[in-house]
Order: sequence, then structure tokens, then C-alpha cells
Amino acid sequence: MGIDWLSCIGQTPLVQLSKLFANDRGITVHAKLEMLNPNGSAKDRSAARIITAALEQGRIGPGSVIIESSSGNMAISLAAICSYLGMRFISVVDPRTTQQNIRIMRAYGADIELVEEPDPDTGEFLPARLNRVQQLLSDIPGSYWPNQYNNEHNYLSHYEGTMQEITAALGRVDYVIGGISTCGTMLGCALYARDHKLDTKIVAVDAAGSIILGGVSGSRLFPGLGAGIVPPFGQSRFMDYAIKVNDADMVAGCRMLVKQEAILAGPSSGAVIFALQSMMHELPDSSVCAVILHDRGERYMDTVYNDAWVQQQFLRWEGERA
Repeated sequence: MGIDWLSCIGQTPLVQLSKLFANDRGITVHAKLEMLNPNGSAKDRSAARIITAALEQGRIGPGSVIIESSSGNMAISLAAICSYLGMRFISVVDPRTTQQNIRIMRAYGADIELVEEPDPDTGEFLPARLNRVQQLLSDIPGSYWPNQYNNEHNYLSHYEGTMQEITAALGRVDYVIGGISTCGTMLGCALYARDHKLDTKIVAVDAAGSIILGGVSGSRLFPGLGAGIVPPFGQSRFMDYAIKVNDADMVAGCRMLVKQEAILAGPSSGAVIFALQSMMHELPDSSVCAVILHDRGERYMDTVYNDAWVQQQFLRWEGERA
């Protein structure tokens, strides 16, 4: 008897990036290919665990309406899982959500709720989206909010999944580098390292326009990395290193990755690659590093991998980065 695709979430490959990070200091860099989850991103882990836990608790069932605020990958994962389990899914998005992601969600049967105006107090879309979620919950009987921003099953999916798999495969791992948004992935990795008394250093990578790691909120071209407010999981400083990467350098990281390693990944992955390159000179010889590549690049063919778009956005784009 066959298995359903939900059981294929996790256990993603870990491959060495021997070309992009070639060096004579014995440093090795391994990529956790989260884009090879069934729906193309690390969010499959948290979406599946959150929904499974709610099912087991009797909070939802066939016919339930799931409502979540998401700019992309979480919404895609929830759309697919809800479709498979016979539940309706409503994704609350804002104008920055790509049309490609909206098309994918609709292909799974999701409904799209567009918030067109940012929160008047903060100027950010996330608080406005969360307010719309609360309105919908009040209006729709039998509805449920996964609340990826403050649901322990978000980070537990990476505690018991992503980080456990990395350490099982590598044995010793000195640095784990990954992007942050809800902070679930990297918080789960950090808590695993702490609880298992590992010497692993956690490197959190954020978008330059995000305030999760401090600073002033600014524009961000890409969904899925950073936030305009500090999420609950980011309230405590769980990371050892914090690095911000601007939009142009995210694109550069993506293009270096596909040119050197033939791995087509999204901008959060490009940010992680660029961040690690920026700190390579600080790493001790023979360090073992794991980078989390969060999602696939096919969803960014109109932006990251579109030369005309890149030239338009970054007027000083030049050389290798073009």
C-alpha cells in the first residue's frame, strides 16, 4: 500500500557546497535542501505539524476553515495540506505577495483575502493582515487560525526535524545559518543545540529592511524574509550571530548558488549564502557549517532570475552579480 505525500515532509537531503565555498582552510559548507519538501519549502514542516496537532486536539476536522496571514510559502503549504485533508483555506495577503504565489494557492483551491492598506499606526502590512484574520475568525463559523507566529509547533517542527536531521547527518556542526521571519526555524535549531549541549553557533539572517534584529523598518522587495514587527519567537535573542542582507545581495547569493552549484533557490536562501560568505574570514579553520536553503527558485523567475527586472531594481548591478 502506498503512502501519502504528507509523510514525505522532512528528511531533506544535505549536500556539500564544495564549489561555491572552496577554500584551503578545511572549512566545509553543507546545504539543507528544504526546497525538496513536497510543496517546495521549509514551511511544509511547520504547516504539517501545526495542522496535525490541531487535528489531534479536536480543534479542526474535515470541513473546517483554516485562516492564516502569509506572504507565500506558509500559505502554499497550508493550501496544499488543507486541500488534501478536505478543509477550506483562506490566505490573508498584501500587495507585496507575488502573483505566482497567488496562482499556486488558487490551484490548490485556496481563497485569497487581500489587505490593501497597511496598519495606520505602524505603516506595516503584517498588523493589518493579522487584524483581518481576527475579523474573518469572528465572521466564519468553524474557522481556525494556525498562528504560525506564536504556535509552538512551528519551532518544534524544526527542533525535532531540521536540526535533528542536520546533526544526525554531520555529527559535529559548528555553525547553522538560516533566514528568519516568524523565527520558528532558527529558534527550533537554537533550542535543540541548547538542550543537547551542542557547541553549535546559530546565525540568524534577516532582510535589511526588517526590524526583527533591530533597526528601522524599510522597504523589502521579497516576501518570506524579515518582518515589520518583532514576532513573539524573536523577542528573546536566541542567536549567536545576527546578519542583515540587502535585496541586491540576496539576488547575488541566489545567482552565485545556481552558477556554482546548479541549485535554484529563492531570495531567503540567497541571503543565507551571502551572509555566510561575508563571515567566512571569521570562521576557525576546519569549521563545519550547515546552511538552510528555505525554498525553490522557480517562484522567483520574474524577479531574482529576470535580468531586466534586476537591472531596473538595482541600477548599479554589475559584473558577476548581473
